[in-house]
Amino acid sequence: MTTPGLRQLKKQRMYETVSDIAIRLFLERGYDEVSVVEIAAAAEISKPTLFRYFPAKEDLVFHRIADHEDEAARVVRRDRDVAPLVALRRDFLDGIGRADPITGLSDHPAVLAFYDLLYGTPALVARLHLHLERSELALAEALGGDLDARLAAAQIVAVRRVLAQENWRRITAGEGVGAVTSDALAAAGLAFDRLEAGLPQYA
Repeated sequence: MTTPGLRQLKKQRMYETVSDIAIRLFLERGYDEVSVVEIAAAAEISKPTLFRYFPAKEDLVFHRIADHEDEAARVVRRDRDVAPLVALRRDFLDGIGRADPITGLSDHPAVLAFYDLLYGTPALVARLHLHLERSELALAEALGGDLDARLAAAQIVAVRRVLAQENWRRITAGEGVGAVTSDALAAAGLAFDRLEAGLPQYA
């Protein structure tokens, strides 16, 4: 594994710092109430510098979950010794077991606030569709890149999204993680059973 150089580390820190500052301001005042100029000032950088790192305002929020964009594809590529749906099922169930926020099973206040921001802001909801589309494309490529792979990837990404949103909905309604986990495991098992029945070539 290549160790990042000093310049790359500084660049990564800049991304994280500016994104964190922006998200803090959005949570305090609302996404639409905070300008890019204000974010740049709070981060002590110029507006042009900010746009070099984040070409769009939405990028400031999605940087926090950018590494999840190709997560399903990475799982498939990493576990070549097992069928794709077997690897994806195992990964999702493992995520539920450790209350990974990406599965919707986290009651940490910062995580809940972030997802309230994401799902409660029309501009971010619209951008979420692009995030999911890129996830589909990455997974489709990992599955072979043909039409069958694209159709399968769309179904798999949709299932993961719906499962996570249902868990998040229940958590935000006041149910504890412990109360939701057993149902989440059962729902995920049933969903992947149906995926494997409908997509036997990946099972």
